Amino acid sequence: MADDSGSGPSALKERLAAEMREAMKAREKVRLSALRLLSAAVKNREVELRHELSDDELVEVATREVKRRKEAVAAYDSAGRPDRASVEREEQEILEAYLPAGLSEDEVKGLIEEAIAASGASTPGDMGAVMGYVMARARGRVDGKSVQQQVRDRLGA
Repeated sequence: MADDSGSGPSALKERLAAEMREAMKAREKVRLSALRLLSAAVKNREVELRHELSDDELVEVATREVKRRKEAVAAYDSAGRPDRASVEREEQEILEAYLPAGLSEDEVKGLIEEAIAASGASTPGDMGAVMGYVMARARGRVDGKSVQQQVRDRLGA
């Protein structure tokens, strides 16, 4: 995995550049658009942090972009714009290829139980400790809102 010292592009960043070239050659407009948006978001984050992104940091950026697409799909669906929602869904699928495989429902429940045992959580007030533990170990592989709801249910909030 690439380090954060700016000594060269990460494997995911190289893959992004290669896929953008392929999409350009194949004239895949939606795919190229999605990859360009991800590339721009990566560059913006690099400017913010003042170093080249590692693969883990690139996954964080991709996760945010996927989340934005999901929100846009919901907004377009509720506004009666299935044409735009369809494009956003397609972009979301393209960007999801840059995310690690998601955790199964059982794996998430196991992580929550592990977090509760490790932190001694027993009340809704302990939710922050449990969420911190779970999200640190499942970064980019779970939806925070669904984990939050499961933790809330488990702690009786």
